[in-house]
Amino acid sequence: LPVTLRRYLLTILKGLPVLEVKHVTRRFGAKAAVDQASFTVAGPAFVGVIGRSGAGKSTLLRMINRLTDASAGEIVFNGRNILALQGADKRAWQSQCAMIFQQFNLVPRMDVASNVLHGILNRRGTLQTMFNIWPRADILKALEILDRLGIAEQAHKFPGQLSGGQQQRVAIARALVTQPTVLLADEPTGNLDGATGQVVMDLLFNLQARHGTTLMLITHDPALAARCGRTIRIADGKIAG
Repeated sequence: LPVTLRRYLLTILKGLPVLEVKHVTRRFGAKAAVDQASFTVAGPAFVGVIGRSGAGKSTLLRMINRLTDASAGEIVFNGRNILALQGADKRAWQSQCAMIFQQFNLVPRMDVASNVLHGILNRRGTLQTMFNIWPRADILKALEILDRLGIAEQAHKFPGQLSGGQQQRVAIARALVTQPTVLLADEPTGNLDGATGQVVMDLLFNLQARHGTTLMLITHDPALAARCGRTIRIADGKIAG
């Protein structure tokens, strides 16, 4: 059997998570941003998603996370088509499949700890959300993740008081607080200088290895792509390798 097929079957036998993208298309008017994309990611993996600007990389990740709807196709995780999920089931998937953006998307008027806790905002009741009330266990979890990322001492500060690298670590903590099975990263070092970006990427590599998360990373950096266990190349919306 081919190596990829053997690996896939072994993953199934071990009960590890499998993400299958099947003929997924996203059209904006007459243009297909993603066109009949198909691939399988079996088990915990670090996958680099590469391609030119405008190739459809971000659209693909946003469809996996359900931030963008697909025009056709299926995205199946452990036998369930996540494109068919609605309401609470869709929100639960977005917790299980967290996303890190190039733009940090932090709330300026909230301190670091509250920004991290916003990763599990959809699990809270309306009154708790309105008054920013969090259980002690959730607060301790947020602080533990910040400590793991080396910025626990910044928990009381506001985003504007942090460096770019520190803000990106807060964004990573916000994603990790959901304890995701799949983590999507859309050029997470694009707004950082080279040295800071390297620190952030080392953190992501170490976290993926430690927790067995499937991490899909969009990057334009060939050296970074070479560190990934696998790369998926997109050209003009199509999977090219």
